[in-house]
Amino acid sequence: MDDGPMIYAVPVRELPGRPVGTVRTGRTPQGERVGIAFSRPDLLVTAMGADQPWEELCESALRGMLRPLGIDRIQVDPLLVAPPLSPSVGDRAAPTTPVQAGTKRTASATT
Repeated sequence: MDDGPMIYAVPVRELPGRPVGTVRTGRTPQGERVGIAFSRPDLLVTAMGADQPWEELCESALRGMLRPLGIDRIQVDPLLVAPPLSPSVGDRAAPTTPVQAGTKRTASATT
């Protein structure tokens, strides 16, 4: 019996002045860009906080949004998603604290 496509809770971010948002992406500790998805909304809240907006998307829709970005890997249920990097301050980038990955399921968010 086919249960249908897997539906994920996918973190999104709002784009100023635009009616649609975009999916959040991340990087593995090795630097590979990945899509971020959660099998349950409560796992998203645990990893990213209750204020993180999200949308329900099936895997094929998420892959379709990631493909133009050159991303072909989806990290499902990362245990920790670091906040986006701070924007540049003047000509120098703001300092950031590196995040040590506890497992392979850790991704740091980028925008």
